[in-house]
Amino acid sequence: MALEKNVVVDKIEVLENGSVQVRTKTAILEDGKQISGTFHRHVVAPGDDYSAENARVQAICAATHTKAVVAAYAAEQAKNAPAEVGA
Repeated sequence: MALEKNVVVDKIEVLENGSVQVRTKTAILEDGKQISGTFHRHVVAPGDDYSAENARVQAICAATHTKAVVAAYAAEQAKNAPAEVGA
């Protein structure tokens, strides 16, 4: 009986606002057959540091997160930020 853990980015989606959603699948294999699996999702927003992401995610972020997209995302975030208390 050989157990193996396989972690792979299996889905990458680009949203309208330029955010990149990344889904990572972790599978536990016994003798080559999956016996367990989980998914984890995270988002890389325009302007975020994506240098620790896998090569495919980095390539998509580099192509998608243009200066214009980052500026538009930052402006939208600032517009939707809650007002400071006592301001």
